[in-house]
Formats: sequence, C-alpha cells, structure tokens
Amino acid sequence: MPLFNLMVNGKRVAVDVDPTTPMLWVLRDHLKLVGTKYGCGIAQCGACTIHLNGVAVRSCVLPVAAVGDQVITTIEGLSPDGTHPLQEAWLQHDVPQCGYCQAGQIMNAAALLARNPAPNDEEIDAAMNGNLCRCGTYTRIHAAIKTAAATR
Repeated sequence: MPLFNLMVNGKRVAVDVDPTTPMLWVLRDHLKLVGTKYGCGIAQCGACTIHLNGVAVRSCVLPVAAVGDQVITTIEGLSPDGTHPLQEAWLQHDVPQCGYCQAGQIMNAAALLARNPAPNDEEIDAAMNGNLCRCGTYTRIHAAIKTAAATR
C-alpha cells in the first residue's frame, strides 16, 4: 500500500493505506481522530465535514489520494482547548441534543465564518443547508452562528 504524508491539524502524519480509502476512515481508524462522524457515506448529511485548505468538505467521499499536500483540519484541530467562538456559542445556545452531527455542523459553520465573517440569515441558511440534524436544533445552530459571528 502507498504511504501518504498528510498535514492534519498542524501535524505531519504518515498513513499506509489504499489510495481509495476515504479520509473519514483515515482520520477515525488510522489516526484515532474520532470527532469526525460517519453519517451516510454519500456526502449528503454533513456529519463527516472537515476542512481541506479551509474549505468544508465531506470526508466520507474524499479519497486520501486526492488530498496531496493540502491542509486538513478536523474538529479536534479547530481549537486546541475548545474555545473557538463557534464552540463557545454552541454551548451558550445549548445546541447539542444527541450531539452526533455537531462536529460537522461546527466545521461547516467555521468555514462559512472564515470566508464571510458577518453572514446574514439567508447566507447562514444557504451555507448550512445539507448539514442534517436528527434532533432538529436548526434554530439554535443558526443563533449560535450569529453569536459567534458577532464575537469575532
């Protein structure tokens, strides 16, 4: 199997996996970064969202061979101590219910705020469309994004 040298959460790591292995499984099974969740396996729910060079992508359909030298950030790498404005806003607004989708929701919202620090309601709705929450906490997710944007 080929050896891939990846930049994950600011650290260079090497993994010896099949080139078609989705990044989700590289992260979870080989690097033990289990914050990124498996939801659907077809890039439809957003639970597996990570950043690739700061852009939100679905890791369940991203083969490791397509990553190359791009920088990967997972929920574990978003903030070393959990104090990213979104993580704090998530707690302030009591967003999580079951919590399963939350890493993907936060990663997608972080990519939004990185490219648009003051999104309006429509921009938030458009950016977050496709990140599914089984518990239906969309109103709180929206409020947390607005709070995080205001505190940045």
